[in-house]
Amino acid sequence: MKAILFVALILYVNAGPSINLADHAEVVPQEAIDYINSVQNSWVASKQWVGSMTMKNARVFASSIFKLDTDYPEKNWGSLLDYFTAPSSFDSRTQWPNCIHPIRDQGQCGSCWAFAASEALSDRLCIAKGPNVVLSPQWLVNCETNNKGCGGGNSYLAWNYMMVNGTVLDSCVPYTAEDGNCPTSCTGTGTLTKYYATSANIFTNPTSIQAEILTNGPVEANFMVYQDFYSYISGVYVHTWGGEVRAHSVKMIGWGISGLQKYWICANSWGTSFGMQGYFQIAFSQCGIDTYCVAGNPKV
Repeated sequence: MKAILFVALILYVNAGPSINLADHAEVVPQEAIDYINSVQNSWVASKQWVGSMTMKNARVFASSIFKLDTDYPEKNWGSLLDYFTAPSSFDSRTQWPNCIHPIRDQGQCGSCWAFAASEALSDRLCIAKGPNVVLSPQWLVNCETNNKGCGGGNSYLAWNYMMVNGTVLDSCVPYTAEDGNCPTSCTGTGTLTKYYATSANIFTNPTSIQAEILTNGPVEANFMVYQDFYSYISGVYVHTWGGEVRAHSVKMIGWGISGLQKYWICANSWGTSFGMQGYFQIAFSQCGIDTYCVAGNPKV
């Protein structure tokens, strides 16, 4: 019975308009939009953000290296999770309204990994009663040489770098949406002052992720992006049509439930015209969203 259901699900996802992953192909053609909206009612697809974007351009927006290395330390909760029951919903924007910073736009640079890391640490500094600051994704793009700058990066490596080497204010090293040399002084304004994470841990299941967000604030999440995601404007995203594009990093800020469907609340880095003013909801277990999250405590 399970095998039949699995096959049926594969056929459902692969049904509809033909899939074209060539560089020149349109990511989400209109016939795909129409198909997505006709076969499910969990979320709404539209040309609102994606327009006539090609696959070549789409790959730039999703450039996370979704690799879970066994050497990366998973947070050890001890027996604490045995007594933990997550509330049905939680939103960091409501819990810490002055600490969750605005949506940003990575532009045509595969720096999602740097945005999600710097944004989550910025929020966590404020939540931990530290300074309310905006940290620099460009610093990670330029200086974290184990990653590939605008060519993509790994979330754990970004957090490990912020733990060992620190990061700086966005005003000190402003975002340029291109690779550059690691500066020895501010390229913007102010003096080069470092801000650090004191730890870097991975979280690989929903309960651990919920406990971490509830306790310490947003985390950096990773998931596989399919063509249809680029057309998302509202609702709870469930992969419905299209092939794999690339992995993507986002800031996860909470969760909720719609009917019987549990979902995560995430802040994207594609500007406020994407999704719901830059945010989106994605169903639990979709596209690996809750199998590789990363975060650490801030040094206050």
